[in-house]
Amino acid sequence: MKKFFSPDTIRLIVPALSLTVLLIAVFYLQPRAMSYTGLNLLFNLAVPIALATIAQMLIMTVNDLDLSMGTFVSFVACVTATFLQASPLLGIVILLAAIATYAVIGVLIHLRDLPSIVVTLGMSFVWGGLAVLILPAPGGQAPEWIRAIMTSKPPIMPMAIVASILIAVFSHLLIMRSSFGVVLRGVGGNARSVERAGWSIIRARAAVYALAAFFAILAGIALVGLTTAADANIALRYTLLSIAGVILGGGEFVGGRVSPIGAVIGALTLTLAGSFLSFLRISPDWQIGAQGAILIIVLALRLLLNRFEARRTRR
Repeated sequence: MKKFFSPDTIRLIVPALSLTVLLIAVFYLQPRAMSYTGLNLLFNLAVPIALATIAQMLIMTVNDLDLSMGTFVSFVACVTATFLQASPLLGIVILLAAIATYAVIGVLIHLRDLPSIVVTLGMSFVWGGLAVLILPAPGGQAPEWIRAIMTSKPPIMPMAIVASILIAVFSHLLIMRSSFGVVLRGVGGNARSVERAGWSIIRARAAVYALAAFFAILAGIALVGLTTAADANIALRYTLLSIAGVILGGGEFVGGRVSPIGAVIGALTLTLAGSFLSFLRISPDWQIGAQGAILIIVLALRLLLNRFEARRTRR
């Protein structure tokens, strides 16, 4: 029998459905949120979270996991609020060096067959220590051009939604439609076949880690543009949020199976969940647990849909 839902369709339906349900719940609790200003407040921090989620998705594409994402974004935020603001050239050099470091980490993990979670966990202390050295106390200042971009008000839709759509489209074309993306997903799905086809696994891993660092740098810059300042702990939650966003958006830990559009929708869902829980007057200390519960519910729904489709195709 013909399939009703393909795996790729399920990866998009579930996160889109969860986002829709949350939006309806928020609009029911707070009708004023159904406006340009309301949507802007609801999704204010969606852009940096979406960028960090895409960065994590790239790492997960090659079956790795980055536990330093939060501290790295915090490090970038500190660089942005200090060096990039006062000495732009020096700030750019530091950020380029960070991208190169990420590429080296990807190569090292491959050559030595090291667990990515161990290496990146160790790097989290390095990035965190550097962030503290750069900015021992909360402060700094966002460059004016970054602030102007992040606070701009395009017509029809708020900047956060417009930027999220652009991020989703660009990452989808890069990962799902380009030959480069096919190679990256092939490394996660069947590295030996990719190598037999003449592609270098080392170069592919270096490229995916460097690209992940680039998206994480954009996340840190966007975050400072929204907060106008930084501190060494400003994005620590982004590690778990980025992983949750990828999984919520239909990605998997192995096999190179990811969904860039779903990942951005997952990031938007997690951002909206924070606002929804605030409306319910749930303490911030409990919000992480509540977001985890939402993730479990969505994953359970995805599993049920997969089983339903599997049974349907057998008939």
